[in-house]
Amino acid sequence: MKKVFLFLVALIAVVTLAACTANQEAGKEDKNKGDQKQTDNADGDKQDKEKILYMNNSDEPTSLDPAIGFDAVSWNSLNNLMEGLARLGKDHNPEPAIAEKWDISEDGKTYTFHIRENANWSNGDPVTAGDFVYSWRYLLDPDTGSAASFLGYFIKGAEEYNSGKGSAEDVGVEAVDDKTLKVTLKEPTGFFLNIVTNPSFFPINEKVAKENPKWHAEADSFVSNGPFKLTEWKHNDHMLFEKNDKYWDVDNVKLDKVHWAMVNDPNTEYQMFESGDLDMTGIPSEMADQLIEGDNVEIVDQAGLAFYRFNVTKKPFQNKKIRKAFALAINQDDIVKFVTKTKEEAAKGFVSPGFKNPSGEEFRDANGDLVKFNPDEAKKLLEEGMKEEGYDKLPKVTLTYNTSEDNKAVAETMQSMFKENLGVDVTLENTEWNVFLEDQKALKHQLSRSSFLFDYGDPINFLESFITDSSMNRTGWSNKEYDKLIADAKKEADEEKRWDIMYKAEKLLAEEMPLFPIHFYNQVTIYKDGVTGVVRHPVGYVELKWADKE
Repeated sequence: MKKVFLFLVALIAVVTLAACTANQEAGKEDKNKGDQKQTDNADGDKQDKEKILYMNNSDEPTSLDPAIGFDAVSWNSLNNLMEGLARLGKDHNPEPAIAEKWDISEDGKTYTFHIRENANWSNGDPVTAGDFVYSWRYLLDPDTGSAASFLGYFIKGAEEYNSGKGSAEDVGVEAVDDKTLKVTLKEPTGFFLNIVTNPSFFPINEKVAKENPKWHAEADSFVSNGPFKLTEWKHNDHMLFEKNDKYWDVDNVKLDKVHWAMVNDPNTEYQMFESGDLDMTGIPSEMADQLIEGDNVEIVDQAGLAFYRFNVTKKPFQNKKIRKAFALAINQDDIVKFVTKTKEEAAKGFVSPGFKNPSGEEFRDANGDLVKFNPDEAKKLLEEGMKEEGYDKLPKVTLTYNTSEDNKAVAETMQSMFKENLGVDVTLENTEWNVFLEDQKALKHQLSRSSFLFDYGDPINFLESFITDSSMNRTGWSNKEYDKLIADAKKEADEEKRWDIMYKAEKLLAEEMPLFPIHFYNQVTIYKDGVTGVVRHPVGYVELKWADKE
């Protein structure tokens, strides 16, 4: 078994894997037309067969609009159809992409990107600095309503524009000429190149978007600038990518096509792999014991957290002690050992392993275990919290998760733990992904499942999600001290002091407990023989630029 363990500072990522009901037939119809096909040339010789990689995206992308598709099922597609100024390389660090080089000012606040002369869109248009200005302003436009807009707040004037207090012209993004982009930051940000590799910062063809604001919604109108182009999209069923002959680095793209099914059941996905309809698969948790040590299994660490959010605006979770009681009643080690079973690390804190401070020490090691299973303390806190609220009987508690067998298994295990360790009966509720997400944003859930994949390579990315009014908060929790710590960390130039502030912020998050952790993520994949070069970044999306298939 191949194991790849990544301990990197350069981690980026996201938000949530979507789930939707699909069937085993999804995307099968072209299987026999692709990688077995040979054609005759003019001399009657056989040409090489097409290289078609068969994959599963688990669900319909939320959107292929870079500003809106802020989740893994959208990123899997966007990262291979589009490309930003920099791209994560095989070593997971940023490398030149649409920008062939860049200059950074001495004060670290100004980045000047030089766009390749041969960078073109799939329709033949040149990629220009104006396309980036248009795309980034669109991301930050309050009318766009992008959940990813906060990623741009490192840019001068970006937060003011997004919050309605400034104008688009005040945002520090300028097209010096067609192939030169100047970006001015509020403060020096050492991980800014990581940020611009995120799909939210991909360019948009300004001419195309102005002519058709729904350019991203169908295959026949989609315009890409990355390794592949979108040639077929049967919604909720399958997508087909083809090599983009206008891509500046097309010579290094080995695959001819990528066929994506949309099947969200891990057992069905594995059956499709076994029957030859997929070239790779995850491992269903109930089959992990017999498959995890097999051949062609790759385990890659991932910067992200599976967790549950309390809604502090709904009883009984307005009470901090009751929140902590529910958190400490969960045995994270048992969940990863007996339920998920794919070698995830139980999470006793919020920030993932892999982030190192200026001294080289892991954030997780430096800040220690903050949320540990302790049923005795949980019972004590529940009693104290109920007394504070005057409860003779705890209000009804409903745990909501988005539909998937794995989510169901974890939820049922937690339901048993709450009963055993607190004596509390918890009702389970599942809804489809889009409904689940909208209800969570609207604070309609009481206790709900969540996941977070890092968007860029710094611990502040997760911690800043829980400031007051953050679109990523979704708990109703607000704390002035926490908000100040995050603001101070984002403007602190001394790295040691900045990390100390982040340690304090995480400890405060654990003390207030608007959420509680379950496990950190990894990526477990079984590949068919002959599939090589697939890169899975710690951020959660997959890289097919260098993929090959014998």
